[in-house]
Amino acid sequence: MADGGKMKGVEGSGEGTGHGEDMDEEAREELELALSLGRRGWHLPPVPVPPPAPALRWSMVFPAWDPDAAGSSRAAESVWDSPPVPPLRFRDMWRGGGADADAGGAREAEEHNNVEEEEGSEDGDRDLQNKRPKVGAFGEESSGVNASFFGYEAPHLHAFAEHDHLKLSHGPENELDFGLSLISNDGGNDIPRETNSHGVCDVERSGGTNAEDLEIRMDLSDDLLHLIFSFLCQKDLCRAGAACKQWQSASMHEDFWKYLKFENTRISLQNFVNICHRYQNVTNLNLSGVLSAESLVIEAITFLRHLKTLIMGKGQLGETFFQALAECPLLNTLTVSDASLGSGIQEVTVNHDGLHELQIVKCRALRVSIRCHQLRILSLRRTGMAHVSLNCPQLLELDFQSCHKLSDTAIRQAATACPLLASLDMSSCSCVTDETLREIANACQNLSVLDASNCPNISFESVKLPMLVDLRLSSCEGITSASMGAVCFSRILEALQLDNCSLLTSVSLDLPHLKNISLVHLRKFADLNLRSPVLSYIKVSRCSALRCVTITSNALKKLVLQKQESLCNLSLQCHNLIDVDLSDCESLTNEICKVLSDGGGCPMLRSLILDNCESLSVVELNNSSLVNLSLAGCRSMTFLKLACPKLQVVILDGCDHLERASFCPVGLESLNLGICPKLSVLRIEAPNMSILELKGCGVLSEASINCPCLISLDASFCRQFMDDSLSQTAEACPLIEHLILSSCLSIDVRGLSSLHCLQKLALLDLSYTFLMNLKPVFDSCLQLKVLKLSACKYLSDSSLEPLYREGALPMLVELDLSYSSIGQTAIEELLACCTNLVNVNLNGCTNLHELVCGSDYCRSGDMPIDAFPPDSAPDKTKEIRESSDCQLEVLNCTGCPNIKKVVIPSTANYLNLSKINLNLSANLKEVDLKCSNLYNLNLR
Repeated sequence: MADGGKMKGVEGSGEGTGHGEDMDEEAREELELALSLGRRGWHLPPVPVPPPAPALRWSMVFPAWDPDAAGSSRAAESVWDSPPVPPLRFRDMWRGGGADADAGGAREAEEHNNVEEEEGSEDGDRDLQNKRPKVGAFGEESSGVNASFFGYEAPHLHAFAEHDHLKLSHGPENELDFGLSLISNDGGNDIPRETNSHGVCDVERSGGTNAEDLEIRMDLSDDLLHLIFSFLCQKDLCRAGAACKQWQSASMHEDFWKYLKFENTRISLQNFVNICHRYQNVTNLNLSGVLSAESLVIEAITFLRHLKTLIMGKGQLGETFFQALAECPLLNTLTVSDASLGSGIQEVTVNHDGLHELQIVKCRALRVSIRCHQLRILSLRRTGMAHVSLNCPQLLELDFQSCHKLSDTAIRQAATACPLLASLDMSSCSCVTDETLREIANACQNLSVLDASNCPNISFESVKLPMLVDLRLSSCEGITSASMGAVCFSRILEALQLDNCSLLTSVSLDLPHLKNISLVHLRKFADLNLRSPVLSYIKVSRCSALRCVTITSNALKKLVLQKQESLCNLSLQCHNLIDVDLSDCESLTNEICKVLSDGGGCPMLRSLILDNCESLSVVELNNSSLVNLSLAGCRSMTFLKLACPKLQVVILDGCDHLERASFCPVGLESLNLGICPKLSVLRIEAPNMSILELKGCGVLSEASINCPCLISLDASFCRQFMDDSLSQTAEACPLIEHLILSSCLSIDVRGLSSLHCLQKLALLDLSYTFLMNLKPVFDSCLQLKVLKLSACKYLSDSSLEPLYREGALPMLVELDLSYSSIGQTAIEELLACCTNLVNVNLNGCTNLHELVCGSDYCRSGDMPIDAFPPDSAPDKTKEIRESSDCQLEVLNCTGCPNIKKVVIPSTANYLNLSKINLNLSANLKEVDLKCSNLYNLNLR
């Protein structure tokens, strides 16, 4: 109820507050613009406001609440009549309340009243004006905030003071009061209003640290403030100017008001005149989208004598507006867009001696007359007018684009009246004819840029423009091969555009300065012959009939001829050509390889893309500079021969029919030929190659691999990979560390004997082979760490005896015997004696019935009679078993159908065993494990 009563008191005591809240968007925007004018120039309707409050310090006080005054205007009056309470200062924030505070509260209040009586408001105002603006501890300005901004009395400030019980007081002690009085003494909750009515902690007035020392000064120099404000738009400058007098002065600097941008802004006539009167050095003015912009300019034209650029848009611009522009002698650029010119009956005349650039874009007029003797650039783009008259002897650029109502005669008369014309755009003027072009060529000898696109009535025959540099003839239905004769007459031509010329069948140009040419969507275009030493860009696209291309250039670096389905002949003499993209050129023949090899005209070629060139069957490239080659999707290719010593990347995806491949020499570091299932003969000479994948080359029977740096060779599923190929590879590639021969059914003991050349071999995969004897592996591969013998059905228990009886492969840490025929005894011996094993895979072993691990499980009674040779074999086995603790960490027995029992006692010393997989073992009955570090047991 108290809050509600106080709000009623505020409403009753200040009428301006309600009016300010009802101010509409237009008035608020006017306010922002008027802030830049200072005290003058404010013309809002008069608003009744209370008398202006004195410019004094603010401090927060909380008087005792008067219940009788609640709900009436006396609530606000009681604030001013209540005894003042001393404000809380900085040192009080760090003291707790108590008896001292209560005792000193009355005394502090009495002293505060005496100070107010002794100091006059005039002295206080004068003292405040001599100080710089200062900011309290919480960012609030404490140097005295005037309730009026730039001559406008702000009623909302009075209402704010009444509503929050703000008391205006004197003296330097109150500099920090407004910010500090919002925090309680103990730093916790806010101060209750009841406690403040009895005073606050006592504060010493003399000696020690005073409030002046605690103030945080915002002393921004004018130069720094000027730099910061230079990044603000004009609306933000208006808002910033309302902060303080220093910011107001800085925001009103004329540097920020030389370019008045009022685009799509509501602004009154008087306000605009005042702004122009205040800032008479305006050089740029943008009134595009402003209502009644014509009236604004006419009224303020006398203050715009320094105007250089004027932008108008939308609305109606009559003859009076263009006549008023004579009052701006420095005006050199005028832009008018989307406006209606004149009254619709009379001719609109633009007459200005200083105008250099005139843009009349997308406007509506009946007749336009332009008489500007200094005009250099004129654009009438998309302007609907039936006639135009030009008296511009200095005109250099003329734009008639999309002036559909202009007749051929009108365009001819306008262009020929400008003898110095250098650039002419008459694209989409459908009535233009060759006769007009010929007269323009005769009258405008310096014409260098011509855009006649979308002019269906021109053929450009017999048109001679010797100074032409840029020619655009896109979508000209009359352009044929005969037109190229006239184009060749322009010997200094640099850019040519012939897109969508449906009747053009061939282009043959020999122009020494031609740099760019565009040929897009030419349905009948079949032959292209270009000769230019500076030709650097060629765009050829959607020319389905193109069959022959001949290009001679020393500047061309990239050539893209994608999806030219009929292209079959290509001749290039481009000594600096680097990239060539011939993707989806289905008709290219094998002869293209000669063009792209050494001696074919492209000595600097580095990247070649021949994707989906389905007519290529034999690819032979001998290129000393080629680095990247892509042959993806060349399904007809059966033979590939690459002699490219710098080749680093080759892509053969989708080359399903490749049978023979030679990479001699190449700079490849890795190669994947597993995507070529029909590859039968392979020859590789790659001194930098480290990874070679032949996985899936099921018919590969002859392989010569000479890669001295090769580290990894994957020949999985190479069922016809012979012992001779393996021996030759092992001798030529001694650094191989990973050798995968899974499913290489033709590999035998003779091939394994060559592994002695691989002294660094660490991984050997012989899974799914028919091997019966592994002695060459045990004798030669002393550094082997991983041995995979998965699904080797012909291996017997004796095949692995060198592992657990003779200590073979001392570095072995992983052994895979999944789906093998190894017996129960051999498995127990391996686990007990090969203590260096870390990972053992016994998945799917049908001969495994029980797995019982322990120091006494290598029993002589369970072994054959001749298990131990007569000499020292048992002693050696015991030495191996007792040499160290078991290092086993992972044991996988997934899918062992006959296993029934798994026992690992504590005496087995499997201290590192952390993971056991026994899932899918349907007959498992007993599991007894004593492994202190086991954290993963899978019995699913």
